[in-house]
Amino acid sequence: MVIVAAALLAGYLVPELDRAASDDLPYVFPGGPSGARDMLGTIAGAMISVTGLVFSITMVVVQLASSQYSPRVLGDFLASRVTQLTLGVFAASFTYALTVLRSVRGESGDGGSFVPQLAVTLAFLLVLASVGMFLAFIHHITNSIQVSSIVSQLGNATVDVVDRYFPVPATGDARPRQDDGEPHEGMLAQCIQAREHGAVVELDHHRLVERATEHDVIIEVLLQVGAFAAEGQPALRIWRHATAAPLGEAHLDALRSLVVVEQDRILNQDPAFGVRKLVDIAERALSPAVNDPTTAVQVLDEVHRILRTTVTRQDLPALVSSAGSLRLIHRPQRVEQLVDLALAEPLHYGEGSLQVPRRVEVMLVDLRDVALPEHRPPIDRWLARARAIIARQGEHEGRASGPRTAS
Repeated sequence: MVIVAAALLAGYLVPELDRAASDDLPYVFPGGPSGARDMLGTIAGAMISVTGLVFSITMVVVQLASSQYSPRVLGDFLASRVTQLTLGVFAASFTYALTVLRSVRGESGDGGSFVPQLAVTLAFLLVLASVGMFLAFIHHITNSIQVSSIVSQLGNATVDVVDRYFPVPATGDARPRQDDGEPHEGMLAQCIQAREHGAVVELDHHRLVERATEHDVIIEVLLQVGAFAAEGQPALRIWRHATAAPLGEAHLDALRSLVVVEQDRILNQDPAFGVRKLVDIAERALSPAVNDPTTAVQVLDEVHRILRTTVTRQDLPALVSSAGSLRLIHRPQRVEQLVDLALAEPLHYGEGSLQVPRRVEVMLVDLRDVALPEHRPPIDRWLARARAIIARQGEHEGRASGPRTAS
């Protein structure tokens, strides 16, 4: 839309610049009014046709990715800058050519003939840019549907979220305390229900703490980022002193707005969503209809990369204080939660595969070497399960290859 708006503005301003320019400019369109109209009309017609073609190709690729990998990767294709720029340049060429066409006048027009030579030349340059963008788009779209590209992009995005979400332990830090505390006894609870349904995509932690300090209350967030919220479901709980008055509806609405609910999950504060996308791809690859364990192993390689960063980070504290007073209780995603999410389903569906359990074992051995001590129990648990699967496979192979008696 930005590109089209810029083209529309240029379609009005460049002809005005033509009026002020001299008539003997080099390297510009040399034709008359009829030639300018033909050229601009041809550009407009061709560009709108090719724009439809590009849009159709994009929809086919999106449909293919949805059926082959996961519906949750659709947003990644539509958010591609190459796709957006290609559609923008094509639509801009069409819009610009039509806008300039209205300024071309023949001999019979009022004020004599006028051919915006610079403007027509710029339209030709936009066509060349469109050809270049079309070639770049074809190259991009053929690469973007490869499983390696999809998995790598998901991995990059998820690692970025993990870097921002989980704190890096400081040197000499002791094992973090458990955050299983409860609000002080004697306080009264006031619930705030969600008014929209969808996934919790963001919590404004800083403003929640500010509002809690302002009203001298403790705010408890009942829903984790990534969880589904139904209309009327409790989303927040306000703990106030017994002598304090309950918050008014205006204050409740202000607090409710700090828990953002959308129809689709996003990665901003939700590293589990990136892992969920990768696991979905692995599950489809391991389904009997596809039966592609090598793709599942590619996904596990990217999961290994994500978890290797994750297990070196501390969990976010569930209790947040300000000026020595408890102000916020929330439910952050835990490292153990991501480990379980990344391994439970691939091991379940890949139990009959020779590649998957062995790749999981190699990954977990490496993760255990770099993980913080508090993150090793879930790794050990999954490592024991992977080794048990491998042992069962070895027993089965031994029985299958044993001596057979003649009948």
